[in-house]
Amino acid sequence: MRILVSNDDGYFAPGIAALAEALSEVGDVTVVAPERDRSGASNSLTLDRPLSLRRAANGFYFVNGTPTDCVHLAVTGMLDTLPDMVVSGVNHGANMGDDTIYSGTVAAATEGYLLGIPSIAVSLVSKAAADFSVAASVARSLAERFVRAPFKQPVLLNVNVPDCSESALRGLQVTRLGKRHKAEPVIRSTTPRNETVYWVGAAGGAADAGEGTDFHAVANGFVSITPLQVDLTHTGQIGAVGDWLGK
Repeated sequence: MRILVSNDDGYFAPGIAALAEALSEVGDVTVVAPERDRSGASNSLTLDRPLSLRRAANGFYFVNGTPTDCVHLAVTGMLDTLPDMVVSGVNHGANMGDDTIYSGTVAAATEGYLLGIPSIAVSLVSKAAADFSVAASVARSLAERFVRAPFKQPVLLNVNVPDCSESALRGLQVTRLGKRHKAEPVIRSTTPRNETVYWVGAAGGAADAGEGTDFHAVANGFVSITPLQVDLTHTGQIGAVGDWLGK
């Protein structure tokens, strides 16, 4: 079992160290992650400059690019043999609902999926994120399950783990993505040079957090597992747009 591990918090983040250690009990782990925090990078590829690949003292590889760059580089150029699985994380903070659109953690897993490899994005739903061991343990158990019963086709799973002890987890739930309210307004401030700058505001609260959503599962102590797809076609509007073009 060959496992490629990446993230968006950077190769030095405690979450990726915990994840790599846990997954090393399941298979041969290679870590390729960004050289710095690239949270919110989404599925961006670096096309305007070359990328460099270096190795840290702990054996992790790091790239001067995005999470998507890391997985793409590893799968299409660095590794001699394709990985059996891509696992991204453990992210510091939730990736639920609309977060998945912006998340570099989910993007790294998505790139693996697009390249035909079963992929999992793992996030710890916590602001403090002092202990990543439970989330890493959940990732290990999912990888072990994959070894026992592999999917017949590539899958993309978005996993969010409550910040609690392993004994307090109530189990696993397959969920759909919920939805957040609109984001908080940008925060305006002034630099020492009297220039006006803006910080992107915090994500909004949950607007759709009913039973069956990722928000609901985590709030009730369950690990949320949401299968994702990449097809953005709004099939329900194909007819309406066709009618509109005919007017």
